[in-house]
Amino acid sequence: MDRLFRRDEAEALLATVRPLLEEIQALRREALEQDAQLQKLHWKARSNGHDELDDALTQVQRRREVANTALGERVDRLRGMGVLVKDLDMGLVDFPCQRGERVVYLCWKLGEAAIEWWHEVDTGYGARKPLDD
Repeated sequence: MDRLFRRDEAEALLATVRPLLEEIQALRREALEQDAQLQKLHWKARSNGHDELDDALTQVQRRREVANTALGERVDRLRGMGVLVKDLDMGLVDFPCQRGERVVYLCWKLGEAAIEWWHEVDTGYGARKPLDD
């Protein structure tokens, strides 16, 4: 853990984190759509031969690669800020924070207005507790 956040610091980052998570989710959907398209094309190629499908396969593979690369870049940006990415589908992230004598995670997910939850580092989203400032 390189960085510890205060609640106000983590909340200030939400203006950057929120759009990155929205982009990540859109890119993840795109990559999954391309995976499904690849699977269909592979099955079609097995029954009809490969030649006429090579271009289509190449195009879909490139689109999937572009989406996955962009997704990875955004996740790396979040990690570079010290944000712990926990669940891409939920848009769930944690911010390491000093709470008393121990480090805990401030827990936030896409759609929440502010950071209002925390949990121990060895637990997760299901065990989060409200912040009681």
